[in-house]
Order: sequence, then C-alpha cells, then structure tokens
Amino acid sequence: MEAFSAQLHAEALRRGLGRAKRVIVAGDGAAWIWNLAQDRFKEAVQRVDLYHVKQLLWAAVQALYSDPAQAKVWMRKMKNLLRRSPCVKVIHTLEEALHDMQETQAARRTVEKEIHYLKNNQNRMDYASAIARGEPVGSGAIESTCRQYQCRMKRPGQFWTPKGDEALLNLESAWRNQRWQWLFPHIAGFHPSKN
Repeated sequence: MEAFSAQLHAEALRRGLGRAKRVIVAGDGAAWIWNLAQDRFKEAVQRVDLYHVKQLLWAAVQALYSDPAQAKVWMRKMKNLLRRSPCVKVIHTLEEALHDMQETQAARRTVEKEIHYLKNNQNRMDYASAIARGEPVGSGAIESTCRQYQCRMKRPGQFWTPKGDEALLNLESAWRNQRWQWLFPHIAGFHPSKN
C-alpha cells in the first residue's frame, strides 16, 4: 500500500495537484481510501460515491418496507433528499422510520447498520454542494477505467503469467497516460489503438 500511495501521489503531482484550487477524493467507502486520502491528500474534499450510498439506502428501505411499491416510492424520496439536503436529514428520516418499524430484528439491524454508516461518513456526503459546483458525485470515471483494464486482461483465450500480466498492465498504463512515446521514442507517430 505504501508503494501504491507514493506512486499515486507522484502521479497526482505530475498531473497538476500542486496547482489545483480544489481536490476531491471520491471512493466507495472503503477505509483504505480514506486513510490514503488523509495521508497523501490532507486538504482534499472526501466524497463517498453517491451510487454506493444509494445501494446502502436501498438495503435500508427494503428492510423498512416489504411492499416493493412502497419501498420504491420511499427510495425515490430518500434519493432526492440525499441529493438536495445535508445527509443529516436522511439520517433523521431513517431514524424516525426505524423508531416506527414493526419488522423483524434482522431488518432492524440492517437499518441500524446503514444509519451507522451514514453517520460515520456524513461529512463525505455533501452532494448538494457538489452538484451546485458542477463536481462529480461519484467515482464512475475510475470505476470505468478499472472495468476497461479488466476487459483488456480477461479476453477469451488469454492466460497470463504474473510476469506477463505485469508487463501488459505497464504497457496499457503507459498508453492510457499518454506516455507511449516515453517507452518507444524511436517509433514516431505510432499509436497502439490504431494498430
């Protein structure tokens, strides 16, 4: 993790981190992401990916309402509240629903777990301000990049040794980061995607 953290920070500096007026670290809520952000990007705004928060809310809503139609209506209300208001309003709404809840203990634990998560991360969920600034509210760009790497490495009939896997990942990363010419300066004008 230390090597990755150092490489990521160095790449961010090469890409203009020192000149950035505002830095955002978006993640799916995993603790290692926030630890890395605190270590290498102390001044960054931390933001939990809205899609992941919606998944958590959906788990809570399904525990609260066994009727799918009612759950869907309530989920729409929660998504709108999350996008337009401070997260604390969502938390209070869930706590009120939990108080009135007649479901099983397992369902109550699900809702309590999601409330706990929201409370612990509410400072990372100011989506209304992000939307007003035109900032991303999720980690979709990096999720897409990860998926593209996975698709490149898992094509039919491809089998990689650890050494070959590492080599292809390095080549793929050099191409994606516009550094192909650093590896092959003697081949002017070559673009791997056109070959």
